[in-house]
Amino acid sequence: MTIPIDTRQAIIPARTHDLATLLRGRRSVRKYQARPVTREQLEQILEAARWAPSPHGRQPWRFAVLTQPEPKRQLAEHMGANWRSNLEMDGQDSKIVNIRLEKSTQRILTAPALIIPCLYLEDLDRYPDAKRQADETTMAVQSLGAAIQNMLLMAYDLGLDGGWMCAPLFCPEVVCAALNLDEHLIPHALITIGYAAADPQRRERLPLDQLIVRFD
Repeated sequence: MTIPIDTRQAIIPARTHDLATLLRGRRSVRKYQARPVTREQLEQILEAARWAPSPHGRQPWRFAVLTQPEPKRQLAEHMGANWRSNLEMDGQDSKIVNIRLEKSTQRILTAPALIIPCLYLEDLDRYPDAKRQADETTMAVQSLGAAIQNMLLMAYDLGLDGGWMCAPLFCPEVVCAALNLDEHLIPHALITIGYAAADPQRRERLPLDQLIVRFD
């Protein structure tokens, strides 16, 4: 008998507070149980993001959190319409487009919680030349990635799992419109949070000697 996806027992491997084990154990999950994530858990995840390094300590990020069906549906519909336009522009077959959109939509709708990390550049240093200003923005983007990594590790430490979707990066204005966010926010990612319904297939990591280009 096939067990419905939302009633399967959580698949939670042995976890530890040892950092090295957490780093290796974290995985990217696409399918979740219907089991809800509590506000307390989400606030712990966001608290971890708050301690990420940032340029001049300015914390150039803000976070939108979605747990209710209707805002998740609005977000999926708005981003889906934009993505459909892009895929059709790329010349992809309509059947393939529909399949890809349905899979992406279900990832958003069935995740118990969504966190949308947004870049916030208003408090950064200002320079008279475009080069340094662009570098300042790059530092902010890098720090946003650090904040997201903190969230993913904290989620895993709490017995949860996460998935990093980059869709908002391609249509930040669409995300802002769908969620009625401040125009100064630039959505960069969509993090799904919940209890894994199945173990994800993990990709092999490159060996360390291929990643180090110089070590004096």
